Amino acid sequence: MGYVLENLLYKLKDLINKNELRVEEKTNNASTPELQVKTNNASTPEQRLRRQIASQYLSGHGIEIGALHSPLEVPSNAEVRYVDRISVAELRKQYPELAEFELVEIDIIDDGENLLSIPDSSVDFVIANHMIEHCQNPISTIKQHLRVLKPNGILYMAVPDMRYTFDSERPVTSLEHLIDDYAYGPAWSVNSHFEEWSRLVNKVPEAEVAASVQHLMNINYSIHFHVWTQVEFLEFLLYCRKQYFNFEIELLQKNGIEFIAILKKIA
Repeated sequence: MGYVLENLLYKLKDLINKNELRVEEKTNNASTPELQVKTNNASTPEQRLRRQIASQYLSGHGIEIGALHSPLEVPSNAEVRYVDRISVAELRKQYPELAEFELVEIDIIDDGENLLSIPDSSVDFVIANHMIEHCQNPISTIKQHLRVLKPNGILYMAVPDMRYTFDSERPVTSLEHLIDDYAYGPAWSVNSHFEEWSRLVNKVPEAEVAASVQHLMNINYSIHFHVWTQVEFLEFLLYCRKQYFNFEIELLQKNGIEFIAILKKIA
């Protein structure tokens, strides 16, 4: 992994500088018809940057996984179908904190980590915002997302930076851990993830950790299994590109408490 570590900071700086310039150029030309975005008037700077990046990279027919109450606002030349692992009614039960929000209508019920109902090379883009951290096997998830993309298709990911979320006290997920999840399957580590979540996020007293873990596993609660900063996530992507999959990193852009990664599938 020396080649990754040696070039990491240089590549990160280069990617951010180049792509901040690209986003700025697109923003200055936002009045052109192809960049008109379906949007609400009220928005945050982070939402506006998401839209600007979507306008630059998304068109055609695609899917968004796990949009819940916050679907990505896409350009007018992009059509989205929404994917989630359970129905809206079941999502309401699992996320009572979203009771006051409108959830998107689910078009496809499927496991977003595998997308078994989506044919190979069938969509122009996949949107997976704040999703990869919920995946037990992130390398496999990226493999499946790339599988359903057409050649030159776009994988759009917004990923929370652990330093600015409730994950801030957790250790960053190591590259070695992710490789082992891919090589051996995630079953070997799933219990430790729920333990870490119970201790460091939910702050459960030590005597109650075992019961908390069992409860979370019984209800199949979707925790953040893996956590990154922007630097470690780039290290992860570079390793995937070098060792496993044929894609280009088009953009890696800081955006408030998250960063946005744009991957393009190479034919």
